[in-house]
Amino acid sequence: MVTRHPRKNVQSSAEVSPDDMALFEREVADAQPLAKGDAERVRVAPPAATSGSRSPGVLGSSVKTTEDLAPALESYAAPGVDRRELRKLRRGDYPPEIRLDLHGLMAAEAVARVTRVLAAGSGQRPRCLCVVHGRGLRSPGNVAVLKPRVREALRGHPAVLAFTDAPSNDGGPGAVYVLLRRSHT
Repeated sequence: MVTRHPRKNVQSSAEVSPDDMALFEREVADAQPLAKGDAERVRVAPPAATSGSRSPGVLGSSVKTTEDLAPALESYAAPGVDRRELRKLRRGDYPPEIRLDLHGLMAAEAVARVTRVLAAGSGQRPRCLCVVHGRGLRSPGNVAVLKPRVREALRGHPAVLAFTDAPSNDGGPGAVYVLLRRSHT
């Protein structure tokens, strides 16, 4: 016995053209229902552990958890950088010359892309960079993965003078404006 379940958002047969109905019937004419015993149960793998649940002893001490990177979430100014520069950056007074979108990348690849831009010779490096890392709302447990890792990489790079959340019209907390050292050409 076949049980039919009502489907939402499907046109009723009164709304389907005769040509479409004929095409459908021709395509499913030789379809046979599965026998009850033919179906196999599919086992789903357990979800991967989130970065916050990893213990350093298992994967090595070089792995940083989200908790280890918490300070990287705030704005940053390198020693000697005037706080007014950070304020200008936050207001959007430095328009970004490059926009780097990291959505969908694994953390290691995202950090590698940011590092490649920062490693460019000072003559090729932009003055201001917008890095879009997202807010982490689609990550397991809604815990941001890219945001803390990207900001930690920025904080440790000698070319970075300051960074802060992008203005709301350019990504807000899902993006970061980065002020880089001037090129000496």
